[in-house]
Amino acid sequence: MNNRSQISHGDKSRNTRLGRLRDLVPVTSAIVGIDLADAKQMVVVCDHDSRVLARKTFRVRAWDLGAALDWAGQKAATAGFAGVTVACEPTGHRWRILGQLAAERDMAFVCVQPLISAWARRGEDLTTDKTDEKDAVIIARLTAQLRCYVPEVVDETWGRLRHLGARRERLVVELTAQVQQMRDLLECVWPAALTAANYPFRSTTWAATMTVILDRDGGDFTRTKRLGLDRLENLVRKEVIRWGAEKPGLRITRNLFAALDDRAGVIAHRRGALERVEFLLADWLETRRRRLEVEQRMVAVLDGLELTELVTSIPGLSAIGAATILAETGDPHRFSSARALVKHAGLAPRERSSGTFVGRTKVTGQGRPGLRLAAWRGIWGTLRVNPVHAARYTHLTTRGHNRLKPTQAQAAVAAALLRQLHAVIVTGRSWDPDVATFGSRRRPVEVAA
Repeated sequence: MNNRSQISHGDKSRNTRLGRLRDLVPVTSAIVGIDLADAKQMVVVCDHDSRVLARKTFRVRAWDLGAALDWAGQKAATAGFAGVTVACEPTGHRWRILGQLAAERDMAFVCVQPLISAWARRGEDLTTDKTDEKDAVIIARLTAQLRCYVPEVVDETWGRLRHLGARRERLVVELTAQVQQMRDLLECVWPAALTAANYPFRSTTWAATMTVILDRDGGDFTRTKRLGLDRLENLVRKEVIRWGAEKPGLRITRNLFAALDDRAGVIAHRRGALERVEFLLADWLETRRRRLEVEQRMVAVLDGLELTELVTSIPGLSAIGAATILAETGDPHRFSSARALVKHAGLAPRERSSGTFVGRTKVTGQGRPGLRLAAWRGIWGTLRVNPVHAARYTHLTTRGHNRLKPTQAQAAVAAALLRQLHAVIVTGRSWDPDVATFGSRRRPVEVAA
């Protein structure tokens, strides 16, 4: 720290955050702690010393908590407070409903992380009791200590992108599971089919040929052998269009036709297993179609936000890759800095030092796992074509005795990608390799005459 006041950037950011929270949790307002559940809501009204002023159980759904907030406001006014601050844990969808009801009544609204509540519950006493009554008081006490946060205000567009991103992630998981099942089944009963193409599950010709063979034979290859290679190729030419290609690579079709005579595998299970593969191929095709539809909608949302050109200015980052990341982050403008976004993803380094001891630095691993995964997937393309990211990765994995393992270097590059994505969106400027490398534009070196 070189500044005269000895206040670091972290101190300034923390002070700013605490100032925003103090505006929402002023000492002139009572704190309403609510433990949300399905049909039972525990509401307590507390002062800033965690003294309970009123307590009541409302056996209603979250949508009917308006009466509870009105009751809490009356109790706070009776105790001499000018207003109330509503606090809860982000439980399912209920906290969003509560936030909406609080906003309709001009009440401040904050959330308390469940993990912090769990730690506070352990420090409450040695019984480790967990009841709705105690949890509501703990929520209010943590709010009074400003150990809370301001929940993200999601508008319609960013909210839609988040839901589409969640839908796409589920479809990606389904696709991965279907491929793994098909691979396991074929390795057992017909391993020769997997060697017909270098990357069978990336080949539309392989998938189309397998669909034709299994749809005709159901595990008995006699009919396809009688059909002959020429007629099989004609059927594959029609089927491959359904898989999204214009024409097949017939070398793969010929390899699969030759593999019909291969007897390797558990023959007794072949017919039933291949029938399952036939079903999985149909499911795989449909899941691929649904994923493509969702991706098109995500890119359309990105176009509507006028961000597509900006985010794709980062070499190697596709529009869908950026949309997947932004579906997890929300609007990057809500983060005070690029480092805050990296910390939100759990990719920030965790410092461990005390006195003369310096521990091993690792990433925190906290935050949103989905965002870490999206950033990790995003660098698969940038490491190949982005010169800045490739150079950074090479430097981290080859520097002296302190070089990183490949996975550690990839995590560092993923964090850099998030910082750069934040920068191009917040500033509205396209990606610049000089800024990405040095943090600013290099000035041209003046050569003396």
